[in-house]
Amino acid sequence: MNIAKHYYALLSERLETAFTSQYKAIDQAAEHCADSIEKGKLVFTFGTGHGSFAAMEMFPRTGTAVGFRPIVESSMISFHRVLGDMGARQYRFIHAQEGYGKAIMSSHQTDAEDTMLIFSHSGLNAVTLDVAIEAQKKGMKLIAVTSIPHSSSTPSRHSCGKRLYEFADVVIDTGVPKGDASIAVERVEGKVGATSTSVAIALGQAINAATVEKLAARGVDPFIMVSPNTTDKAKADIQNDRNYAELWRRLRAR
Repeated sequence: MNIAKHYYALLSERLETAFTSQYKAIDQAAEHCADSIEKGKLVFTFGTGHGSFAAMEMFPRTGTAVGFRPIVESSMISFHRVLGDMGARQYRFIHAQEGYGKAIMSSHQTDAEDTMLIFSHSGLNAVTLDVAIEAQKKGMKLIAVTSIPHSSSTPSRHSCGKRLYEFADVVIDTGVPKGDASIAVERVEGKVGATSTSVAIALGQAINAATVEKLAARGVDPFIMVSPNTTDKAKADIQNDRNYAELWRRLRAR
């Protein structure tokens, strides 16, 4: 089989498995998110490394709702540089340091009625678990989008001894296997075709969409972002500026 077709089939299979097995958990997660947003609170989203991509896609992406609030640490997302400032070696060091996640959380005025949504394939590194612990201490509902096959077979790298899924109120299992990449290439050591990021982003967008549906059913304006890259850019800008004003109102109330 052509390797591109093989990858497409693999990704399609993993998406199908994730959505058919996790739809109840997605609905539960959306319920918590809708509860927070309806109360004028926030749904914080967090991830390190590739998990940060899913967290950032939750807002202000076209089609997403005001109330989702990504926590974006530049030291956690810039590892693509590999060499130089904020490169892969710095990232590899920082995300393993206990206490850094606590410092991150102290910079955000979280509330017990907020929700925390964490994306982490492995669910075992120090900063991710710091954030989970601090969210739990605050009394926030904690949602984890993670791989149970990977996480449950690998020891925690935090002194608490736990993995992310062991803290969460709602666990959404991506089902992506340990190691992530799964396609072998002849005469090549190691496998290709990682899928965890694509699956996590899709699950995140499903949570966002389900949250909007629940808010609308409750008679709550979900403040949806729209694309400005259309023939009606002026109208889109007006709607999105209204959305940003609503986000500012929520932040100002803290």
